[in-house]
Amino acid sequence: MSASAPSCPCGSRQPAAACCEPLLAGAPAPTALALMRSRYTAYVRHAVGYLLTTHDPDTVATVDRAALAAWVAATTWTGLVIVAARAGEPADAAGEVEFIAHGHHRGRAFAQRERSRFRRVGGRWVYTDGVALPAAPPGPNDPCPCGSGAKYKRCHRG
Repeated sequence: MSASAPSCPCGSRQPAAACCEPLLAGAPAPTALALMRSRYTAYVRHAVGYLLTTHDPDTVATVDRAALAAWVAATTWTGLVIVAARAGEPADAAGEVEFIAHGHHRGRAFAQRERSRFRRVGGRWVYTDGVALPAAPPGPNDPCPCGSGAKYKRCHRG
């Protein structure tokens, strides 16, 4: 990948312009996994508006926009690991994505493991809700959460 085509923050190893940028610009996500990755990228880029427009319209009113914006502004994301995806393909009505997102919030490292649910509304994927799961550290042969592409045991392992 050249310096002119930065890798997408979502960890796909694709250029951002061919991965999440079109979705953040308004293109519909083809799958629940693609929407999940684009929402992670929105967190990285502090794109609170995108997080709200891709949230389920039945529950978006429960989101405190100011609190979300403050939390996003105080968080630095360092990597996304997709654990599993179930359904959520172009012909599906719903899907789930389990992930671990790594970052720092106000200087403190964290790993957020979640199983997120998605559904189609008006032909577009939206985030419905998520269930927090116990965060397990990556195994030695897992990809490093920093997004380098190296195995955890060869990268940032303490």
